[in-house]
Amino acid sequence: MIPLVAPVESNGSYRHLRVTPLNSLALSAARAAPGPEARRDLRRRLRKRRAELTPAQRAAAARAITTHIAATRWLRGGRSIGLYVSIGAEVPTDALRALAARRHCPVYLPSIVDYRYHRMVFARDEGALPSINRLGIPEPAALRIIPVRALSVVLLPTLGFDRHGTRLGTGGGYYDRMFAYRHHRHSWHRPLLVGIAFQCQLVPVVERSSHDVPLDAVVTEDGISIFSAAAW
Repeated sequence: MIPLVAPVESNGSYRHLRVTPLNSLALSAARAAPGPEARRDLRRRLRKRRAELTPAQRAAAARAITTHIAATRWLRGGRSIGLYVSIGAEVPTDALRALAARRHCPVYLPSIVDYRYHRMVFARDEGALPSINRLGIPEPAALRIIPVRALSVVLLPTLGFDRHGTRLGTGGGYYDRMFAYRHHRHSWHRPLLVGIAFQCQLVPVVERSSHDVPLDAVVTEDGISIFSAAAW
């Protein structure tokens, strides 16, 4: 099903992109299980593309992304938010953490609890990040854990994405395992899954594997792309 992407003007300073399905056979082909080498090659190319951005470009993109998110309903009413701690060339998230604090939205950050089976939990962000995990990511103390289904929105790190809402992560599978239950739920989407990425990380298609959990939306410096009705 090749999606037709039509820009829809919003009330903010950016444009939403609504995805309308056209052809189920074509999307089935796009979702064919990719070979591992193809995914590794795509990840290498996307890391290189992202690393070529200057610190000033990354900072400007992070400000624009925060502005776009501030104009949505996602961080309102004290809703519980899942966020990630940015490292390396990822989209910086300090401004998003600050925005959530101003909106009185409790923030929960990933904490890995099982490296063998690639499992993590979301723990309350108390400001300090006392430990660094094996992947080099600062973590909160896993003292105040929230059930993932109690989160309203999760803002996910995204290495690559396409206009079908397919996300390419770093390959660990932590997020896909955490949200695997969504494969069996079609009428209830909590939490909303929103990818955070630079616009240069958009690719024509990310071949979807059976374990991949699609995104509801992606936010880049250029605006917000909407993939499901739940994100409006």
